[in-house]
Amino acid sequence: MHQNYAKAAYFWKKAASHGDAIAQYNLGYAYFTGRGVKRNYSTAVNWYQKASDQGVGSAEYNLGLAYYTGRGVKRNYSRAKYWLKKAAGKGITKAQRNIDFFEHGGN
Repeated sequence: MHQNYAKAAYFWKKAASHGDAIAQYNLGYAYFTGRGVKRNYSTAVNWYQKASDQGVGSAEYNLGLAYYTGRGVKRNYSRAKYWLKKAAGKGITKAQRNIDFFEHGGN
């Protein structure tokens, strides 16, 4: 089956603009990776934030990474750790590994 990222992004935009948290996360991911839309880290972070505000653990994780790397936002390790801890609390194991990095030699 052929994947059409542009078409998917079109529908995610419609659903995201109506508050659908999973569509907001997917749209953030699309902007972060440039799949179906022009890559734009700031726009990705905006959508990740909206999904995170609704408790989507994967969005919280990606938002934490954005703050850690400074992609789309000003680098901020305390904000990165905050969002990674929220994601870890939802069972996102990658987030817990990143927190361990912070606490054992990271920033």
